[in-house]
Amino acid sequence: MNDTLTAFAQAKIDELEAKSLRRTLKPTHRTDGVHVVRGGREYVSFSCNDYLGLSHHPRVKAAAIVAVEAYGVGSGASRLVTGDNPLLGQLEARLAALKGADAACVFGSGYLANSGIIPTFVGPQDVVIVDELAHACIWAGATLTGAPIVAFRHNDVADLEAKLAEHRGKARRALVATDGVFSMDGDMAPLDAISRACRAQDAWLLVDDAHGLGVLGGGAGTARLFPEAQIDLHMGTLSKAIGGYGAYVCASRPVVDLIKTRTRTVVYTTGLPPANAAAAIAALDVIECEPELVAAPVARARRLTGSLGLPEAQSAIVPVVLGEAERALEAAADLERQGLLAVAIRPPTVPAGTARLRLAFCALHSEDQVDQLAEAVRPWVGA
Repeated sequence: MNDTLTAFAQAKIDELEAKSLRRTLKPTHRTDGVHVVRGGREYVSFSCNDYLGLSHHPRVKAAAIVAVEAYGVGSGASRLVTGDNPLLGQLEARLAALKGADAACVFGSGYLANSGIIPTFVGPQDVVIVDELAHACIWAGATLTGAPIVAFRHNDVADLEAKLAEHRGKARRALVATDGVFSMDGDMAPLDAISRACRAQDAWLLVDDAHGLGVLGGGAGTARLFPEAQIDLHMGTLSKAIGGYGAYVCASRPVVDLIKTRTRTVVYTTGLPPANAAAAIAALDVIECEPELVAAPVARARRLTGSLGLPEAQSAIVPVVLGEAERALEAAADLERQGLLAVAIRPPTVPAGTARLRLAFCALHSEDQVDQLAEAVRPWVGA
Protein backbone atom coordinates (compact mmCIF):
# COMPACT_ATOMS: atom_id res chain seq x y z
CA MET A 1 0.00 0.00 0.00
CA ASN A 2 1.27 3.47 -0.90
CA ASP A 3 1.01 5.67 2.19
CA THR A 4 1.35 8.89 0.21
CA LEU A 5 -1.64 7.94 -1.93
CA THR A 6 -3.71 7.23 1.16
CA ALA A 7 -2.64 10.52 2.73
CA PHE A 8 -3.54 12.41 -0.45
CA ALA A 9 -7.00 10.83 -0.54
CA GLN A 10 -7.66 11.51 3.14
CA ALA A 11 -6.66 15.16 2.79
CA LYS A 12 -9.06 15.57 -0.13
CA ILE A 13 -11.87 13.90 1.83
CA ASP A 14 -11.22 16.14 4.83
CA GLU A 15 -11.30 19.22 2.60
CA LEU A 16 -14.62 18.18 1.04
CA GLU A 17 -16.08 17.38 4.45
CA ALA A 18 -15.19 20.86 5.71
CA LYS A 19 -17.05 22.43 2.77
CA SER A 20 -20.13 20.15 3.09
CA LEU A 21 -19.27 18.70 -0.31
CA ARG A 22 -18.41 15.12 0.58
CA ARG A 23 -20.71 12.53 -0.97
CA THR A 24 -21.51 9.13 0.51
CA LEU A 25 -23.45 6.13 -0.74
CA LYS A 26 -26.55 5.14 1.23
CA PRO A 27 -27.97 1.63 0.81
CA THR A 28 -31.48 2.07 -0.57
CA HIS A 29 -34.08 -0.44 -1.75
CA ARG A 30 -36.39 0.88 -4.46
CA THR A 31 -39.61 -1.06 -4.06
CA ASP A 32 -41.37 0.57 -7.01
CA GLY A 33 -41.09 3.75 -9.05
CA VAL A 34 -41.88 5.98 -6.06
CA HIS A 35 -41.21 4.27 -2.71
CA VAL A 36 -37.83 3.36 -1.26
CA VAL A 37 -36.66 1.76 1.97
CA ARG A 38 -33.57 3.18 3.67
CA GLY A 39 -32.37 2.35 7.15
CA GLY A 40 -35.54 0.36 7.82
CA ARG A 41 -37.86 3.27 7.01
CA GLU A 42 -40.00 3.78 3.91
CA TYR A 43 -39.84 7.09 2.05
CA VAL A 44 -41.53 8.67 -0.94
CA SER A 45 -38.70 9.51 -3.31
CA PHE A 46 -38.52 12.62 -5.46
CA SER A 47 -34.91 11.92 -6.39
CA CYS A 48 -35.24 9.31 -9.11
CA ASN A 49 -35.14 9.61 -12.91
CA ASP A 50 -37.49 6.65 -13.40
CA TYR A 51 -40.07 9.15 -14.70
CA LEU A 52 -42.68 6.61 -15.79
CA GLY A 53 -42.04 3.93 -13.18
CA LEU A 54 -41.11 1.49 -15.94
CA SER A 55 -38.21 -0.07 -14.02
CA HIS A 56 -40.88 -1.99 -12.10
CA HIS A 57 -43.50 -2.34 -14.84
CA PRO A 58 -44.61 -6.00 -15.14
CA ARG A 59 -44.33 -5.99 -18.94
CA VAL A 60 -40.82 -4.55 -18.86
CA LYS A 61 -39.60 -6.93 -16.15
CA ALA A 62 -41.11 -9.91 -17.95
CA ALA A 63 -39.31 -9.02 -21.18
CA ALA A 64 -35.98 -8.80 -19.35
CA ILE A 65 -36.55 -12.18 -17.67
CA VAL A 66 -37.37 -13.87 -20.98
CA ALA A 67 -34.19 -12.42 -22.51
CA VAL A 68 -32.06 -13.66 -19.62
CA GLU A 69 -33.46 -17.17 -20.05
CA ALA A 70 -32.82 -17.08 -23.81
CA TYR A 71 -29.46 -15.29 -24.01
CA GLY A 72 -27.93 -15.19 -20.50
CA VAL A 73 -27.08 -12.16 -18.40
CA GLY A 74 -24.21 -10.68 -20.43
CA SER A 75 -23.10 -10.00 -23.99
CA GLY A 76 -19.73 -11.70 -23.66
CA ALA A 77 -17.63 -9.14 -25.52
CA SER A 78 -17.74 -6.21 -27.90
CA ARG A 79 -20.53 -6.44 -30.47
CA LEU A 80 -17.90 -6.56 -33.20
CA VAL A 81 -16.11 -9.48 -31.54
CA THR A 82 -18.71 -11.79 -30.07
CA GLY A 83 -21.42 -11.12 -32.65
CA ASP A 84 -24.43 -8.85 -32.53
CA ASN A 85 -27.39 -10.01 -30.48
CA PRO A 86 -30.56 -9.64 -32.59
CA LEU A 87 -32.32 -7.71 -29.83
CA LEU A 88 -29.86 -4.84 -30.24
CA GLY A 89 -30.78 -4.39 -33.88
CA GLN A 90 -34.48 -4.48 -33.02
CA LEU A 91 -34.00 -1.84 -30.35
CA GLU A 92 -31.99 0.38 -32.69
CA ALA A 93 -34.71 0.18 -35.33
CA ARG A 94 -37.36 1.20 -32.79
CA LEU A 95 -35.30 4.14 -31.55
CA ALA A 96 -34.54 5.37 -35.05
CA ALA A 97 -38.23 5.24 -35.97
CA LEU A 98 -39.19 7.12 -32.81
CA LYS A 99 -36.65 9.86 -33.56
CA GLY A 100 -37.36 10.00 -37.29
CA ALA A 101 -33.78 9.03 -38.12
CA ASP A 102 -32.28 6.55 -40.58
CA ALA A 103 -30.43 4.48 -38.01
CA ALA A 104 -29.32 4.17 -34.40
CA CYS A 105 -26.52 2.75 -32.29
CA VAL A 106 -26.89 1.70 -28.66
CA PHE A 107 -24.23 2.11 -25.97
CA GLY A 108 -23.62 0.82 -22.47
CA SER A 109 -24.42 4.19 -20.86
CA GLY A 110 -24.95 7.84 -21.64
CA TYR A 111 -21.45 8.67 -20.45
CA LEU A 112 -20.00 6.10 -22.84
CA ALA A 113 -22.13 7.49 -25.66
CA ASN A 114 -21.10 11.14 -25.42
CA SER A 115 -17.48 10.42 -24.54
CA GLY A 116 -17.30 8.22 -27.65
CA ILE A 117 -19.45 10.00 -30.21
CA ILE A 118 -17.90 13.46 -29.98
CA PRO A 119 -14.24 12.38 -30.54
CA THR A 120 -15.36 10.28 -33.51
CA PHE A 121 -16.33 13.38 -35.47
CA VAL A 122 -14.17 16.14 -33.98
CA GLY A 123 -10.39 16.50 -33.83
CA PRO A 124 -7.74 19.04 -32.88
CA GLN A 125 -8.34 21.19 -35.98
CA ASP A 126 -12.04 21.58 -35.15
CA VAL A 127 -14.04 23.35 -32.45
CA VAL A 128 -16.67 22.18 -29.95
CA ILE A 129 -19.16 24.76 -28.71
CA VAL A 130 -21.09 23.67 -25.64
CA ASP A 131 -23.90 25.10 -23.50
CA GLU A 132 -22.24 26.01 -20.21
CA LEU A 133 -24.71 23.82 -18.27
CA ALA A 134 -24.49 20.78 -20.52
CA HIS A 135 -24.01 17.40 -18.86
CA ALA A 136 -20.55 16.39 -17.65
CA CYS A 137 -20.25 13.59 -20.21
CA ILE A 138 -20.55 16.11 -23.07
CA TRP A 139 -17.63 18.02 -21.59
CA ALA A 140 -15.72 14.75 -21.19
CA GLY A 141 -16.25 13.85 -24.83
CA ALA A 142 -15.28 17.33 -25.94
CA THR A 143 -12.06 17.17 -23.92
CA LEU A 144 -11.07 13.90 -25.61
CA THR A 145 -11.17 15.53 -29.04
CA GLY A 146 -8.15 17.74 -28.44
CA ALA A 147 -10.12 20.55 -30.06
CA PRO A 148 -10.70 23.99 -28.56
CA ILE A 149 -13.82 23.93 -26.35
CA VAL A 150 -15.93 27.07 -26.20
CA ALA A 151 -18.81 27.56 -23.76
CA PHE A 152 -21.84 29.65 -24.64
CA ARG A 153 -24.17 31.13 -22.04
CA HIS A 154 -26.95 28.83 -21.02
CA ASN A 155 -29.74 28.77 -23.65
CA ASP A 156 -28.46 32.10 -25.02
CA VAL A 157 -28.75 31.78 -28.79
CA ALA A 158 -27.31 35.23 -29.42
CA ASP A 159 -24.18 34.23 -27.50
CA LEU A 160 -24.01 30.97 -29.44
CA GLU A 161 -24.21 32.93 -32.70
CA ALA A 162 -21.42 35.21 -31.51
CA LYS A 163 -19.23 32.25 -30.53
CA LEU A 164 -19.85 30.57 -33.88
CA ALA A 165 -19.02 33.77 -35.74
CA GLU A 166 -15.79 34.11 -33.77
CA HIS A 167 -14.54 30.54 -33.98
CA ARG A 168 -16.11 28.79 -36.96
CA GLY A 169 -13.88 30.38 -39.60
CA LYS A 170 -10.73 29.19 -37.82
CA ALA A 171 -11.92 25.59 -37.52
CA ARG A 172 -12.12 22.78 -40.05
CA ARG A 173 -15.38 21.51 -38.55
CA ALA A 174 -17.65 22.64 -35.72
CA LEU A 175 -19.91 20.72 -33.36
CA VAL A 176 -22.47 22.38 -31.09
CA ALA A 177 -23.64 20.30 -28.13
CA THR A 178 -26.49 20.90 -25.72
CA ASP A 179 -28.91 19.04 -23.50
CA GLY A 180 -32.53 18.87 -24.63
CA VAL A 181 -33.73 19.06 -21.02
CA PHE A 182 -31.12 20.20 -18.52
CA SER A 183 -30.81 17.68 -15.73
CA MET A 184 -30.31 20.11 -12.84
CA ASP A 185 -32.60 22.96 -13.95
CA GLY A 186 -35.37 21.14 -15.80
CA ASP A 187 -35.56 23.75 -18.56
CA MET A 188 -35.50 23.04 -22.30
CA ALA A 189 -33.02 24.19 -24.91
CA PRO A 190 -34.54 26.35 -27.70
CA LEU A 191 -33.67 23.74 -30.31
CA ASP A 192 -35.26 25.55 -33.25
CA ALA A 193 -33.16 28.68 -32.76
CA ILE A 194 -30.02 26.68 -31.92
CA SER A 195 -30.53 24.63 -35.07
CA ARG A 196 -30.83 27.77 -37.23
CA ALA A 197 -27.62 29.14 -35.74
CA CYS A 198 -25.82 25.89 -36.52
CA ARG A 199 -27.08 25.72 -40.10
CA ALA A 200 -26.02 29.31 -40.75
CA GLN A 201 -22.43 28.38 -39.89
CA ASP A 202 -22.34 24.77 -41.13
CA ALA A 203 -22.01 23.42 -37.59
CA TRP A 204 -23.25 19.99 -36.56
CA LEU A 205 -25.73 19.77 -33.68
CA LEU A 206 -25.71 17.11 -30.97
CA VAL A 207 -28.65 17.05 -28.52
CA ASP A 208 -28.50 14.95 -25.35
CA ASP A 209 -32.16 14.23 -24.62
CA ALA A 210 -31.69 11.91 -21.66
CA HIS A 211 -34.43 13.67 -19.67
CA GLY A 212 -36.82 14.32 -22.56
CA LEU A 213 -37.32 10.87 -24.07
CA GLY A 214 -40.51 9.27 -22.79
CA VAL A 215 -41.65 12.48 -21.09
CA LEU A 216 -41.91 15.27 -23.68
CA GLY A 217 -43.24 15.38 -27.23
CA GLY A 218 -45.67 12.53 -26.63
CA GLY A 219 -42.75 10.37 -25.54
CA ALA A 220 -40.58 11.06 -28.59
CA GLY A 221 -38.57 13.66 -26.70
CA THR A 222 -37.75 17.33 -26.74
CA ALA A 223 -37.05 17.61 -30.47
CA ARG A 224 -40.68 16.73 -31.24
CA LEU A 225 -41.63 20.08 -29.70
CA PHE A 226 -39.37 21.86 -32.22
CA PRO A 227 -40.34 20.36 -35.59
CA GLU A 228 -38.23 22.85 -37.55
CA ALA A 229 -35.03 21.91 -35.73
CA GLN A 230 -32.50 19.92 -37.74
CA ILE A 231 -30.53 17.74 -35.34
CA ASP A 232 -27.58 15.73 -36.62
CA LEU A 233 -27.02 13.56 -33.55
CA HIS A 234 -30.03 12.62 -31.38
CA MET A 235 -28.49 11.15 -28.24
CA GLY A 236 -30.27 9.88 -25.14
CA THR A 237 -30.36 7.19 -22.49
CA LEU A 238 -32.35 4.09 -21.65
CA SER A 239 -31.95 4.66 -17.91
CA LYS A 240 -34.46 7.43 -17.21
CA ALA A 241 -38.02 7.18 -18.53
CA ILE A 242 -37.15 3.89 -20.28
CA GLY A 243 -36.44 2.49 -16.83
CA GLY A 244 -33.39 0.35 -17.57
CA TYR A 245 -29.80 0.98 -18.56
CA GLY A 246 -27.91 1.98 -21.68
CA ALA A 247 -27.94 4.79 -24.22
CA TYR A 248 -28.31 5.48 -27.93
CA VAL A 249 -27.61 7.88 -30.74
CA CYS A 250 -29.84 8.30 -33.80
CA ALA A 251 -28.50 9.81 -37.01
CA SER A 252 -28.13 9.24 -40.75
CA ARG A 253 -27.07 5.77 -41.87
CA PRO A 254 -23.48 6.75 -42.81
CA VAL A 255 -23.01 8.54 -39.48
CA VAL A 256 -24.19 5.48 -37.54
CA ASP A 257 -22.11 3.14 -39.70
CA LEU A 258 -19.01 5.20 -38.89
CA ILE A 259 -19.86 5.13 -35.17
CA LYS A 260 -20.19 1.36 -35.20
CA THR A 261 -16.80 0.87 -36.81
CA ARG A 262 -14.72 3.68 -35.23
CA THR A 263 -16.22 4.90 -31.94
CA ARG A 264 -13.99 3.59 -29.18
CA THR A 265 -16.84 3.16 -26.67
CA VAL A 266 -18.52 0.81 -29.13
CA VAL A 267 -15.49 -1.03 -30.49
CA TYR A 268 -13.61 -1.53 -27.21
CA THR A 269 -16.37 -2.23 -24.70
CA THR A 270 -18.77 -5.08 -24.01
CA GLY A 271 -22.11 -4.81 -25.76
CA LEU A 272 -25.34 -3.90 -23.99
CA PRO A 273 -26.71 -7.04 -22.25
CA PRO A 274 -29.68 -8.58 -24.09
CA ALA A 275 -31.98 -8.19 -21.08
CA ASN A 276 -31.46 -4.41 -21.14
CA ALA A 277 -32.35 -4.31 -24.83
CA ALA A 278 -35.46 -6.42 -24.32
CA ALA A 279 -36.58 -4.27 -21.40
CA ALA A 280 -36.09 -1.11 -23.45
CA ILE A 281 -38.15 -2.48 -26.34
CA ALA A 282 -40.97 -3.35 -23.93
CA ALA A 283 -40.73 0.10 -22.36
CA LEU A 284 -41.06 1.73 -25.78
CA ASP A 285 -44.19 -0.37 -26.32
CA VAL A 286 -45.68 1.02 -23.09
CA ILE A 287 -44.75 4.58 -24.01
CA GLU A 288 -46.41 4.28 -27.41
CA CYS A 289 -49.59 2.77 -25.96
CA GLU A 290 -50.11 4.89 -22.83
CA PRO A 291 -50.12 8.63 -23.59
CA GLU A 292 -51.67 9.41 -20.20
CA LEU A 293 -48.69 7.82 -18.46
CA VAL A 294 -46.28 9.87 -20.59
CA ALA A 295 -48.06 13.13 -19.76
CA ALA A 296 -48.22 12.50 -16.01
CA PRO A 297 -44.68 13.47 -14.84
CA VAL A 298 -44.90 17.01 -16.22
CA ALA A 299 -48.43 17.35 -14.85
CA ARG A 300 -47.16 16.38 -11.39
CA ALA A 301 -44.24 18.81 -11.67
CA ARG A 302 -46.62 21.62 -12.67
CA ARG A 303 -48.89 20.82 -9.75
CA LEU A 304 -45.95 21.54 -7.46
CA THR A 305 -44.76 24.70 -9.22
CA GLY A 306 -48.31 26.03 -9.29
CA SER A 307 -48.74 25.36 -5.59
CA LEU A 308 -45.48 27.08 -4.66
CA GLY A 309 -45.68 29.97 -7.12
CA LEU A 310 -42.55 28.82 -8.95
CA PRO A 311 -42.06 29.20 -12.72
CA GLU A 312 -44.14 26.59 -14.51
CA ALA A 313 -42.25 23.33 -14.93
CA GLN A 314 -41.08 22.58 -18.46
CA SER A 315 -40.20 18.98 -17.70
CA ALA A 316 -40.37 16.41 -14.92
CA ILE A 317 -37.57 18.23 -13.05
CA VAL A 318 -38.07 21.15 -10.66
CA PRO A 319 -35.08 22.81 -8.96
CA VAL A 320 -35.45 24.59 -5.64
CA VAL A 321 -32.27 26.66 -5.50
CA LEU A 322 -31.17 27.35 -1.92
CA GLY A 323 -27.66 28.77 -2.28
CA GLU A 324 -24.96 27.28 -0.10
CA ALA A 325 -24.37 23.55 0.30
CA GLU A 326 -25.11 23.58 4.04
CA ARG A 327 -28.56 25.04 3.46
CA ALA A 328 -29.40 22.46 0.82
CA LEU A 329 -28.33 19.68 3.17
CA GLU A 330 -30.50 21.14 5.94
CA ALA A 331 -33.52 21.25 3.63
CA ALA A 332 -32.97 17.67 2.48
CA ALA A 333 -32.69 16.50 6.11
CA ASP A 334 -35.89 18.36 6.98
CA LEU A 335 -37.78 16.61 4.19
CA GLU A 336 -36.30 13.26 5.14
CA ARG A 337 -37.67 13.64 8.66
CA GLN A 338 -41.09 13.99 7.01
CA GLY A 339 -40.67 10.79 5.00
CA LEU A 340 -39.65 12.45 1.73
CA LEU A 341 -36.39 11.97 -0.18
CA ALA A 342 -35.15 14.96 -2.13
CA VAL A 343 -31.39 14.84 -2.39
CA ALA A 344 -29.32 18.00 -2.03
CA ILE A 345 -27.34 18.74 -5.20
CA ARG A 346 -24.10 20.59 -4.51
CA PRO A 347 -21.05 21.85 -6.42
CA PRO A 348 -19.40 20.81 -8.64
CA THR A 349 -22.57 19.28 -10.07
CA VAL A 350 -24.09 22.76 -10.01
CA PRO A 351 -22.30 26.14 -9.93
CA ALA A 352 -21.08 27.51 -6.60
CA GLY A 353 -23.80 29.31 -4.70
CA THR A 354 -26.62 27.38 -6.42
CA ALA A 355 -26.90 24.25 -4.27
CA ARG A 356 -30.45 22.98 -4.48
CA LEU A 357 -33.07 20.36 -4.01
CA ARG A 358 -33.58 18.67 -7.36
CA LEU A 359 -37.13 17.36 -7.43
CA ALA A 360 -37.92 14.69 -10.01
CA PHE A 361 -41.51 13.61 -10.64
CA CYS A 362 -42.79 10.21 -11.63
CA ALA A 363 -46.08 9.28 -13.26
CA LEU A 364 -46.74 7.07 -10.23
CA HIS A 365 -46.61 9.94 -7.72
CA SER A 366 -50.10 10.62 -6.42
CA GLU A 367 -51.46 14.14 -6.22
CA ASP A 368 -51.55 13.78 -2.43
CA GLN A 369 -47.84 12.95 -2.40
CA VAL A 370 -47.08 15.99 -4.53
CA ASP A 371 -49.13 18.15 -2.19
CA GLN A 372 -47.28 16.74 0.82
CA LEU A 373 -43.99 17.62 -0.87
CA ALA A 374 -45.22 21.14 -1.60
CA GLU A 375 -46.04 21.75 2.04
CA ALA A 376 -42.69 20.36 3.14
CA VAL A 377 -40.76 22.51 0.66
CA ARG A 378 -42.81 25.69 1.18
CA PRO A 379 -40.81 26.97 4.20
CA TRP A 380 -37.61 26.74 2.17
CA VAL A 381 -38.89 28.60 -0.91
CA GLY A 382 -37.89 32.23 -0.84
CA ALA A 383 -36.87 32.03 2.80
